[in-house]
Amino acid sequence: MRVLLLHNRYRSLGGEERLVGNLAQLLSRRGHDVQVLERSSAATGRVRAAGALLGGGIDVAEVESALRRQRPDIVHAHNLHPLFGWRALAAAQRAGARTVLHLHNFRLFCAVAVAYRDGGPCFRCRGRNTLPGLLLRCRGSLPEAAVYAVGLARQQPRILAHADRLVVVSEAHGRRLQELGLPAGRASVLPNFIPGRELSTRSRAQSGRYALVAGRLVEEKGYDTAIRAARAAGVPLVVAGAGPDEPRLRRLAGGGEVRFAGLLPAADLASVRRDAAVVLVPSRCEEACPYAVLDALATGLPVLASDLGGLPELVGLDAALEPTDQERWASALRALWEAPSLRQQLGAAALERAREQFGEEAYYARLMEVYRA
Repeated sequence: MRVLLLHNRYRSLGGEERLVGNLAQLLSRRGHDVQVLERSSAATGRVRAAGALLGGGIDVAEVESALRRQRPDIVHAHNLHPLFGWRALAAAQRAGARTVLHLHNFRLFCAVAVAYRDGGPCFRCRGRNTLPGLLLRCRGSLPEAAVYAVGLARQQPRILAHADRLVVVSEAHGRRLQELGLPAGRASVLPNFIPGRELSTRSRAQSGRYALVAGRLVEEKGYDTAIRAARAAGVPLVVAGAGPDEPRLRRLAGGGEVRFAGLLPAADLASVRRDAAVVLVPSRCEEACPYAVLDALATGLPVLASDLGGLPELVGLDAALEPTDQERWASALRALWEAPSLRQQLGAAALERAREQFGEEAYYARLMEVYRA
């Protein structure tokens, strides 16, 4: 099978870029002809990006050239905004390819993609009604908020019209997107995956030396909950990552046994994770399928996560907590910290869950079902 992957890289790189890279490698290993066409928001001026969002993408000739060279059976698109847009999908269909649109977040409807503001999930914008995002200035400045409100409203129906199949990354994500206006019956659930080389051979949670949170330091990740819980439970905490919420989190952690490790290369973060006893994911937004959880499961670590979005599907209902219930987070963390044998048992179960449900074999089988559909 010939597959062309399209992706507009974000200014702050994250799990979506990682999935695209892993997907390209997986398809190549399975004998498929895979090409990746990426564009970068970080390398694009804001005026040009605004024009692309309003106009449905730019430089469709480059996409058409890639289509002529490879003649793909499938064009598998990830983030299209702002530089690809609906015009890239339309070009793929004109070339005779089938199109798959992979929805990793709420970008079709939400200007900030994560659907969060004022301390919790926000789904004011739905369907083509993006006026709330403009009135609330979710992109910061009024001009940028206006560009996103108009651009998303204009592109949304055309993108959906040129996507033969849609992919969502959790059941909860799919349900929420359908509430917001995604057509019913066109989406397949395909959670992110962990390549076999990244799966640990055994759990070492019993000997872990601290609790861990890892990711971009932004308000919606809820890391203040993790810091308060760790301090109340008397558990050392490592915070791995960087972001605009770091000054506030450092003030909150003052005087506690909390270490800020900064933004770490992947190998260093994996090393920090191997020495952890438990991973905390107290997100206040509806995360669909974050690698923070998958990496923990693949390392053989128990995870305490928020009960929002797709997180309960990853960790199980027993490990899903209300994100701002500080007492329950502290109690659950203390119970794991004081029971190494329980951590080991849960860590071994997490590793098995990663192998069976989020390994590359299961992912590849589901992906082929999507492509055949």
